[in-house]
Amino acid sequence: MQLKRLTLSVMMMGASAAAMASGYHFGTQSVSSQSTANASAAEAADASTIFYNAAGMTKLDGTNFSGAINLVMPSVEYSNASGNYPTGGAITTGDGGAGTTAATSGKITDDLIAVPHFYLSHQLNDKVYVGLGVYVPYASDTEYQRNSVLRYNLNATSLTTIDINPTVAFKLNEQHSVAVGVIAQYAKAHLRQYANFGFALAGNNPAGNGQADGFADVDGDDWGFGYNLAWMWDISDKTRVGINYRSQIEHTLSGTAKWSKPAAGYSALNAAGFKDSEGASVDITTPESLSLHGMHKLNDKVDLFADVTWTKHSRFSTAQLKYENSKTNQGNTTYLNPDWKDTYKIAIGGSYQWSNPLQLRFGIAYDKSPVPDDNHRLATMPDNDRYWYSFGAKYDINKNNSVDVAYSYIQIKDAKANVSGKCSNYGVSQCVSSQTTATADYKSHAQIIGVQYNHSF
Repeated sequence: MQLKRLTLSVMMMGASAAAMASGYHFGTQSVSSQSTANASAAEAADASTIFYNAAGMTKLDGTNFSGAINLVMPSVEYSNASGNYPTGGAITTGDGGAGTTAATSGKITDDLIAVPHFYLSHQLNDKVYVGLGVYVPYASDTEYQRNSVLRYNLNATSLTTIDINPTVAFKLNEQHSVAVGVIAQYAKAHLRQYANFGFALAGNNPAGNGQADGFADVDGDDWGFGYNLAWMWDISDKTRVGINYRSQIEHTLSGTAKWSKPAAGYSALNAAGFKDSEGASVDITTPESLSLHGMHKLNDKVDLFADVTWTKHSRFSTAQLKYENSKTNQGNTTYLNPDWKDTYKIAIGGSYQWSNPLQLRFGIAYDKSPVPDDNHRLATMPDNDRYWYSFGAKYDINKNNSVDVAYSYIQIKDAKANVSGKCSNYGVSQCVSSQTTATADYKSHAQIIGVQYNHSF
């Protein structure tokens, strides 16, 4: 029996259409910053400055707490999808074979995702400040229908990451402050990938395509470590600039792949290396970023903000998913070649002190996608350039308590993905892949509502 044109042409963990910034970043880690489209990193208005520029802690007296929750409403829909088996025949049947029709359109994101962030800063003395941030830099959940025409390249993926970020800041003098922190990042991922077992079980007869699907559920997790550096300079009483650097973090996501196989071919598939349960791992590196930001007090009521952030998304150029067991005529590796490029984000914003307790805030941003072209766009993340439109408000309840609220609409350019699982695309003769090709059109946008509570002790 030939078993050389079967699953798993996989997306690698960390790529998701639910991520609301370019690449696979979640997009915002603070509601006060969200309200300015993340342009206000130089403001240092509350403890969430730990993420955007930790040197800003030297602007916060005493002990300060900020707790935020973002409610994300993503919409990523695909249409006009089509696919072809390695023999050239079109994918028309759905999961279950004869009598079912493959879906060619649908929505691949949940309607609502809730993401929390927490920050705490404390002034040790006139020169030294310490802080702790716990936040979500990447979060995703995408799922196609189980009978999607795209199922052999992807069916479902999810990613959750949590950063624990202790930091210390030093006030060098009245103009300059610096900070350094350690980042401990936990990443957990899941994917489900369908397999065209019908082709092999029919003795490589094209008539067997789609008639005996199986699938793998793959789960993995890992801890990775990095660091952040920051500098803040008060040029004058009205103007401030800052630089923030966040390092790359390397992960080896190790876990388990569990195969579901049709009963008729169970023994043969098991002997060919598709065990009920086996180890699986993939190496990924989350990218480093460098941000330059500024703030200018136009008058007693108006503050202006700007931020330019560069991200080394080219860290996600290639990736390999490795299985514990070799598959007959396929080896043990699934390859991916997204060939992402480095990107930049430009944001501008401002605030207006409407009254003594109420401040209005606004911002816009352009976020460049790392995807070079349609042939490198992942079906798991049909990413494209996007525009942020944000507004919000801060209300001072009293001297020690305040609340931030924000709303953002994220416009994402329409996209197309041309997906291929052919081994020749990666310069190898063997790979664990369905060998199928597919194409689809995507329309995407997102809305984010944020609420943040700030308390100073």
